[in-house]
Amino acid sequence: MRRAILCGYYGMGNGGDEALLATLLQLLPKDIVPIVLSGDPAMTEELHQVQACDRKNVWNLIDVIKQADIFIWGGGSLIQDATSWRNPIYYAGLMGLAKQMNLVTVAWAQGVGPLHQKFSQKIAKRAYQACDLVSVRDSNSAHLLADWQIPCLLAPDPVWALRSQLVLNLSSLPAPRVAVVLRDHPLLTSKRLQNLGIALCNLQKATGAHLLILPFQPAQDMQIAQQIYDLSPANATIMVQEDPRSLKGIFKGVEMTIAMRLHGLIMAAAEGSRCWGISYDPKVNNLMQELEIPGWDLANLPDQPNVICQKWLEHYANGDPLSSAKIQSMGDRALIHQQLLANL
Repeated sequence: MRRAILCGYYGMGNGGDEALLATLLQLLPKDIVPIVLSGDPAMTEELHQVQACDRKNVWNLIDVIKQADIFIWGGGSLIQDATSWRNPIYYAGLMGLAKQMNLVTVAWAQGVGPLHQKFSQKIAKRAYQACDLVSVRDSNSAHLLADWQIPCLLAPDPVWALRSQLVLNLSSLPAPRVAVVLRDHPLLTSKRLQNLGIALCNLQKATGAHLLILPFQPAQDMQIAQQIYDLSPANATIMVQEDPRSLKGIFKGVEMTIAMRLHGLIMAAAEGSRCWGISYDPKVNNLMQELEIPGWDLANLPDQPNVICQKWLEHYANGDPLSSAKIQSMGDRALIHQQLLANL
């Protein structure tokens, strides 16, 4: 049996990143034993039934890397400096350490960037050049690596292929349902949040739909979720779901999803919910463009709640979810990332 270090934004309470980890574990070859670097090792071990190690404990990191054969960056926008300049240094540093210890190194299902600083670009280029195998989840990342003359596989985000689970208590909630996936962001000002909240309340009244508010990262999103809930508490539910397979399964019972988070849109589209995007990041724009999901950039959100609500009502009444053939195609293509793992 071979041992692989799985390195990502795991154990940090983010549903999207936990979904990436769950998918990686689902697709990992059976002869590979995973060791997950986690912000909360106990939670990761309980949720995913794997061995985990504190991602910030330097000595433990060195010990587990010494015991391993493979090092995998496990999906998502790890090498980017939009949230912090430290990200490229941390992840590239671990990749470099693994390479020095002669581990096979894999950048798996990556979303490369944004990289605003030249030093971040330099670090990223060197790190990807040193990898033995690379796959990316979007065309912009593939083009950037091509500019750096780094070969890679391109496939949709792996979460398209994540096996979802039914959520038993979902059936007790009124139908139809509209899911809401918002996140904290500097561009989501109090005024914009207020406008969204009023528009959602009006949408609920016009359709009779029950609002299902899903904080993907409760530590950051719960305050926003609570503000939306308080506008219509009799017709809304805040649902926190730690298991990413169940989180994806929630969307199977949802008529329409309004989401900022990338994996909120991916999970909803994959489970047959019609989607409306609110983009705060190029990765969300890329997905919306590829799948022709309507929506707005957060910076250009209409400033009148009635305009927002009217667009949502039109999509609720006349919009279509992805066809079953398209959903099947996205899931099948996402398995290209599994082919990369099979080459280990």
